[in-house]
Amino acid sequence: MTRAWLAALSLVVAPAFAMQPLEALKLQSEHPVEGMVGGNLSGLATCNGRLWTVSDRDDNLLYSLDVSDRIWKAEPHVIDVPAPESDLPLNLRSLANLSSVVRGGSMDFEGVSCDAQGNRYLVSEAYGTVLKVPVDGAPAWLALPHELVAQARANGMLQHFNAIFEGIAVNAEGDRIWLAAEREKRGLLVVQRDKEQWTCGQSCVLLAEGGQDTLPPEQKRQKVSTDFSDISLYNGKLFTLERSVYRICRRELETGQIERCWSFAREAMLPSRRYDQPYGLTEALVVDETGAWIGIDNNFGARADGEKRPIVWRFAAPKAGWGGGQAIDWDDVK
Repeated sequence: MTRAWLAALSLVVAPAFAMQPLEALKLQSEHPVEGMVGGNLSGLATCNGRLWTVSDRDDNLLYSLDVSDRIWKAEPHVIDVPAPESDLPLNLRSLANLSSVVRGGSMDFEGVSCDAQGNRYLVSEAYGTVLKVPVDGAPAWLALPHELVAQARANGMLQHFNAIFEGIAVNAEGDRIWLAAEREKRGLLVVQRDKEQWTCGQSCVLLAEGGQDTLPPEQKRQKVSTDFSDISLYNGKLFTLERSVYRICRRELETGQIERCWSFAREAMLPSRRYDQPYGLTEALVVDETGAWIGIDNNFGARADGEKRPIVWRFAAPKAGWGGGQAIDWDDVK
């Protein structure tokens, strides 16, 4: 009886929310990025007022961005990456190794974040772990708890090659790290440092969910797996970049529960900005007080206007700010 009532209620409530148009974010500027050796801009972070990025094709380079002109310059910083260990299954590691022979990038760095001191943290999709690049001193892999990967896989995440960790966010103190599992299933995970040891606390898993999204009409409404392509921590909230549906969503910090979303599809789908690729390409997100930076990993593909370089967009914050607007009360629809 209860299940039947919930099913009936979902037909009434859920479509009403789904039909509500999301507020469209306004594009303020766009910036081609020159100087990335491997291209493939895969993450963004603001460290003490300076933007940094990584490429999933460059194992030993971290880039700061010269943003003084409309066309940005990526300035490479060589990092000495030690050999990592991994809790991922051998079959996933073997596929990652084979892929790196063809395309380059055996670490497959897919995200970057910073703490208040300016230390950088890079997440490796190939190894499912995090490299800390300190302001001073040698880079080192964090000794993340073995339960992280085990719990993620037990909840249906990290099951497929090239669908592992795709985003990272670090708090100001550098003692708490959130990771975004990309797809099939997608999810949010968290680890915290207790003295010198990284732990899962009660659980590393905040959120795990499957399902499909529908691409915009310009991409023939193709069905694709729901995904996270990056996360950003701002003002006590997690913000997820959801490339398949061209939106940014605000989520509760302790549970990953969705609160509100904003769309950037209108700007992304302008004819001149479209790519001839059957999926979204946005892979980098930084949310701040006045707006958001969104980076595009174009896989060396050209846009309709011929632009082949990675692109970073600057969107203005929503009219009511990132904390504004009524959050969805999920207790009302459960």
